[in-house]
Amino acid sequence: MQIRRTATAGLTLPLKHPYSIAYQNISEAKVIFLRIETRDGINGFGCASPEEAITGENFDAARELLEGEIREHLKGQDPLRRGMILARLAESTARFPSVRGAVDMALLDILGKKARLPVWQLFGGFRRSIETSITLGIAPLDETLRMARELLKQGFRILKLKGGLLVEEDAEKLNRLREIAGPKAVLRFDANQGYSVAEALRLLELAAPAEIEILEQPTPRNSPTLLGHVTQLLAVPVMADESIQTLHEAFHLAREELVDMVNIKLTKVGGFTAARRIDAVAQAAGIESMVGCMDEPALGVAAGLHFALSHENVRYADLDSFLDLEDDPSSGAVRLKKGMLIPRSAPGFGSSPGVF
Repeated sequence: MQIRRTATAGLTLPLKHPYSIAYQNISEAKVIFLRIETRDGINGFGCASPEEAITGENFDAARELLEGEIREHLKGQDPLRRGMILARLAESTARFPSVRGAVDMALLDILGKKARLPVWQLFGGFRRSIETSITLGIAPLDETLRMARELLKQGFRILKLKGGLLVEEDAEKLNRLREIAGPKAVLRFDANQGYSVAEALRLLELAAPAEIEILEQPTPRNSPTLLGHVTQLLAVPVMADESIQTLHEAFHLAREELVDMVNIKLTKVGGFTAARRIDAVAQAAGIESMVGCMDEPALGVAAGLHFALSHENVRYADLDSFLDLEDDPSSGAVRLKKGMLIPRSAPGFGSSPGVF
């Protein structure tokens, strides 16, 4: 089997509902779709979502890398030798994790199509579906409650509230959300690095009636010791997100017992293969994993879903970004039913984006 050529398509997809988190306002998603075509006629698809605030990637530089050095390297290679290809691209993609992830995704898509199996079955098929949370961005209280009511009506049971600016406001929102959602709903809170240790403790004190399930990334990403302090002082499980992007960071967090959980985003960590290594470290340390997403199209979410379904240690999913994108050419790559994400039965990742 041999790679014949590659193609890319860079798109800016507007969000249906722009939102805010602790350190930025988000109104669009910039995505690079990748197609790897083999001489056997099998096409593999991947996507990259470069995000300078998280991965440090510049969109134009990421696209240039895919259309230049990576295109030349892939031509003529055996796509089933994924390990060799990724190893040889390690240096050039060291500062471009979402680009490396896109290549990994497309190669896995080819593997699944060659084997005539969905990727989640190729890697173990541990579960058939998983429930996702749905995110509420930073907004005034009335707007937050209005959106929550609508999402609950749509069948979502797990609400993740963004915050990290003002502790008192965040606590009030959480308590009011519990009032309208009732005892059966699950509430999670993501401070996106916005708190000090004292503020994180204060939030859990003020929001005790809300009974939140998870506190995600309360403190700055470059201070894992602070994250560890919060973990040690709270009974509520603390999850790392921005603080975990590499295998080395995963090992450090696990060895020092700094967190209870990790949020693995394929785009952030460098793809499916890199995510497997991080999840293995987490599992060995008794740390549960969540699979999350950036502002990604349905194809990127599908890759995260297939990862979650095939790995036992992944207990949680936050894979909702595709629901808010306009004009997503990979729409339909996953199915959603009352908050449950279900993969397509087609081989590979089950999507052929209509941009090529």
